[in-house]
Amino acid sequence: MDPVLRDAPAVPTRTPGPRSVDARRVERLCHATGLLLVLSGLAHLVVFAVDGGPWDGPVSWRKPVTFGVSFGVTLIAVAWVTSYLRVGPRPRALLLAVFAADCVVEVGGITLQAWRGVPSHLDMETPFDTAVSMTLAVGGGVLVVLLTVFAVASFRHRPSGPAGMDLAVRSGFAILLVALASGAVMIARGVVLTRTGHQEAAYHSTAPLKPLHGVSLHAVLVLPALAWLLSRTPWSEPLRRRLLYAAIGSYLAAVIGAAVWAVLTY
Repeated sequence: MDPVLRDAPAVPTRTPGPRSVDARRVERLCHATGLLLVLSGLAHLVVFAVDGGPWDGPVSWRKPVTFGVSFGVTLIAVAWVTSYLRVGPRPRALLLAVFAADCVVEVGGITLQAWRGVPSHLDMETPFDTAVSMTLAVGGGVLVVLLTVFAVASFRHRPSGPAGMDLAVRSGFAILLVALASGAVMIARGVVLTRTGHQEAAYHSTAPLKPLHGVSLHAVLVLPALAWLLSRTPWSEPLRRRLLYAAIGSYLAAVIGAAVWAVLTY
């Protein structure tokens, strides 16, 4: 395809053939897996309503609920958003398959530990708990690598899609990098505190960064979804872009606010 046409702000077309078949197969797998993770999270919300117990803390039903919904939504979002990236079909299929498997491992480990009544992260009390905790930590590292690859790809070549989608995708991935960085800091600091015998401090050390992590995590869905919705309106392109700029600015303000709160309370 001509480079000029590839950079044109038009809705991307998927040509028939192996590329389309591979892409759609992986996307369906990610969508189905993401939906199951969301349903798992919602099911544990029912468990919480029946069983009760604390909502906060290292041992609660909150973790399988929030992680199930969050990972499921993120998996569906990434599978959709990466269709606008200039990534080869085979590398994208491989990266998405690994990402989906990693999401299942993360949610599965967290859910398992919730049913066992022990912390899922930073728990080194027994060899089994240590294995689960370290698996989740390594899985978090894999997530960072995979999503960083997609983020870099979004900036190397202009994403395709309707007007404004390139800006929305790049902004979403840029903000997502903040979520990855804050998550990595939480894991690293928690592991260090645990290894040095400060178990309770390790559990509490993640609290200041949780709002920043949570807010910035879903920009990769919210901003591209807004760009897609605006492209379906009869409004002029300048107006749609102004609204998108305002949304990105508002999202950045929320991220900055969460970052300031994290610094003040860390």
